[in-house]
Amino acid sequence: MFDFCLPTQSTAVPGGQDWLHEIKFDGYRLRVERNGDRVRLITRGGYDWTKRFPWIAEAALKNRQKNFVIDGEAVILGVDGYSDFSALHSGKNNDEVQLCAFDVLAMDGDDMRDLPLSMRKANLARLFSTRTLLQIICVLGPVVVMKWLSSHYDFSWASALAAE
Repeated sequence: MFDFCLPTQSTAVPGGQDWLHEIKFDGYRLRVERNGDRVRLITRGGYDWTKRFPWIAEAALKNRQKNFVIDGEAVILGVDGYSDFSALHSGKNNDEVQLCAFDVLAMDGDDMRDLPLSMRKANLARLFSTRTLLQIICVLGPVVVMKWLSSHYDFSWASALAAE
């Protein structure tokens, strides 16, 4: 079982080489669990939202890696590029939901949580792409699927799928 790691509030921004600074999107936390031909999208509250965002599950099934657990955030981006929680919460725009992945918790049966975050992000990058690592957004069918790993790692899931 993989529990969500929750952020903690601080009064100062940490610095130094041991820290990665990531964008905080305002959305629903999702864990994408793929085990062979089965994919589940699990919320922080433990709900299975696979049927709510089926295109995310379909994209996970197209990945050549058959077993993985990804931690991410389901968001809807407004025209200004900022996440729009009201649009997401309304449920009226579910076809616009994007998954922003920021961590891989397990891959190919190996629990990766004890690895340094930088190594997990490198593994997440390999999970999504064998090609260029500079693409941020691309279209997968009618849905834009964006993977925002951090300010240093921008990868596209769909480009990884196109590489197969």
